[in-house]
Amino acid sequence: MRKGYIKYLCMSGIFAALIFVTTAYLHIPSHTGYTHIGDAFIYLAGCLLPTPYAIFAGSAGAMLADCLTGFAIWAPASVLIKGITVLFFSRKHARIIAVQNILALIPAWILCIGGYYIYEALVTQNFIVPLAGIPGYITQCFLSTLLFIIIGLIFDKLHLKEKFYDI
Repeated sequence: MRKGYIKYLCMSGIFAALIFVTTAYLHIPSHTGYTHIGDAFIYLAGCLLPTPYAIFAGSAGAMLADCLTGFAIWAPASVLIKGITVLFFSRKHARIIAVQNILALIPAWILCIGGYYIYEALVTQNFIVPLAGIPGYITQCFLSTLLFIIIGLIFDKLHLKEKFYDI
């Protein structure tokens, strides 16, 4: 058995649950979906977990939130978009709030805003109406980024990343 397999499996489950809760229960309805802060924990998962575990956490948490809140139409997009989002972040730095992870927010925003816009445009077969959802996606990205930076700075100050890998 690979070293840390059980630890990472458990942590990915915890992250999936955090993503689910902060997406499904801490959201504001907007346009044809909702605006939430769950992406902050997707970013954190990308910084703390090995890639396959982070992909699972992001995809599963977002998919469950969509399916269990009446927005199952968004689940395929969420699985793909959130699974890809974690690939921009790196756990190879001693700190969560490292230059690479701050820069990773740029493609994460582009993927979220562009990905959901394109998905909605394809589903509705209309490229004009989905433009109304962009302000909600921007708000979601901004609030998630703010929460990610705050939690990341706290974790860095407490050296939780070092402790996480020592378990």
